[in-house]
Amino acid sequence: MKEIRILFTGTGRRVELLQAFRNAALCLKQNLKIYSADMSETAPAAVYCDYVRKICAMKDADYIQQLMDICRRDRIDLVIPTIDTDLLILSQNAERFEAIGTRVLISRPDKIAICRDKNYTSDFFVSCGLEAPMPVNDYLKYQGDYPCFIKPKDGSSSINAFKVNDKNELSMYAGQIGDYIIQPFIEGREYTIDIFCDFNGKPIYITPRERIAVRSGEVLKTKIELDETIIEEAKSLISHFCPCGPMTVQLIRQKDTGRDYYIEINPRYGGGAPLSMKAGADSASVLLKLLMGEEPGYQPDAVRNGAVYSRFDQSIRITSESRRNDGSLENIKGVIFDLDDTLYSEKQYVKSGYRAVAGYLGSETAEEELWNYFLNGKNAIDELLKKYGQTDKKAECLEIYRSHMPELNLYEEAVVLLNNLKEAGFKLGIITDGRVNGQKNKIESLGLRDLVDDIIITDELGGEQFRKPNDIAFRIMQCRWRLPYEELVYIGDNMIKDFQAPRQLGMKSIYFNNEDGLYYSPECDGGSCDAKVTELKQIWDMICW
Repeated sequence: MKEIRILFTGTGRRVELLQAFRNAALCLKQNLKIYSADMSETAPAAVYCDYVRKICAMKDADYIQQLMDICRRDRIDLVIPTIDTDLLILSQNAERFEAIGTRVLISRPDKIAICRDKNYTSDFFVSCGLEAPMPVNDYLKYQGDYPCFIKPKDGSSSINAFKVNDKNELSMYAGQIGDYIIQPFIEGREYTIDIFCDFNGKPIYITPRERIAVRSGEVLKTKIELDETIIEEAKSLISHFCPCGPMTVQLIRQKDTGRDYYIEINPRYGGGAPLSMKAGADSASVLLKLLMGEEPGYQPDAVRNGAVYSRFDQSIRITSESRRNDGSLENIKGVIFDLDDTLYSEKQYVKSGYRAVAGYLGSETAEEELWNYFLNGKNAIDELLKKYGQTDKKAECLEIYRSHMPELNLYEEAVVLLNNLKEAGFKLGIITDGRVNGQKNKIESLGLRDLVDDIIITDELGGEQFRKPNDIAFRIMQCRWRLPYEELVYIGDNMIKDFQAPRQLGMKSIYFNNEDGLYYSPECDGGSCDAKVTELKQIWDMICW
């Protein structure tokens, strides 16, 4: 299955959104790589990305070019904006991105302009047959009742948005805000509609939810309410707007009359959109399916009506101050290792497997031929059987390779390190991915059960979806040992998948850039880890100061 690469701009605090995409990929067994383009490398959501690319401010003249350079270099399939600031410029340059093979999940520029200037937004709602509080741009010309509402005409997140009780307050706020609009204040129940459409503007999910509690414009508590009136009004809005992907709409149902007044459109994933995903409107899964060429269609019965969701803040370690001046790591009490290419050479296992296959085929040259195919990046068993005219034996050869008892040896440095750590009183564990029988045979051949306290084969937990970067194996190990995450360190050789879960959990990590390994990267600086080593013996000095 083709790997999908998605780049989110301005990720900031959008942890829930990234988690939704990560979970969707796991459920679909889709290989997904998540990239972030952000000014800050310490944004909370950065920890939940596979790669973080630092970029200039969205208002900078070089922003689009820098973003395109990232997309070209990293072969990005889709760009997803998460804040209002870059919507219009991304929409205006969407064709430039498509020319380099990157799609932008963005609606047309004329529709984005409607949303960015709230003078146009109210008129647009009316053109769709909906009601909206009409704006006034000069406080001296406002003739409506009080209280009223004043806000920036291109604002977001309720910044500089105020309820105004009289003329004096209106004059004061007008002087503070600058380019503003004034609207009648509508009192009633507030709703958000999370809308998701396909690339052609056809609706897939329409999910109204009441905004029960809000902070700084973002929902803290919400209730899914599949109100038929709101859903039909949303369909009218969709037919006129034709959104590409996500759109968030806000309305107020007036207390006395029950009439719906529409006040805002955000043509992107809103901050509370993951709540609708949790309720069944799984637009992250749908989007991955769309990228794979599927057409899910409208799904009116996917959402659990009446579900209530409440959100909370959570801290996460972005940068580490866990190293002393002498370069060592502090307060470590538990050490967890990856297995393949960390404690032994995986090439040794590959050669052992080829030897077993060659014995089955009864060929004296098959082992060397398989190894040469492997070194040239080819599917060795397929190529050999094709050459021998024995492709009907593929299933048997694969089973022999995967189930054979290998002849393996730990790295000499690994033996010394494990024994020293054990004698020093550290808890020792292994978390490894791979087919259960094959990994068990490796562990038995290496004699590891006598050297460490705990071993978790992630596939044994319930299948491939539990492989790294899934964090469940790490949580299980921490629960068994009853040590704080801050006192654990993980050591692995694969920068792509080994360190994401430890970072998110607050563990320390050491990148073993193994020159003998399959994932050796001469240019990798190990920046996402607390330390980088090229020899296992360096680890002792780091954690045993």
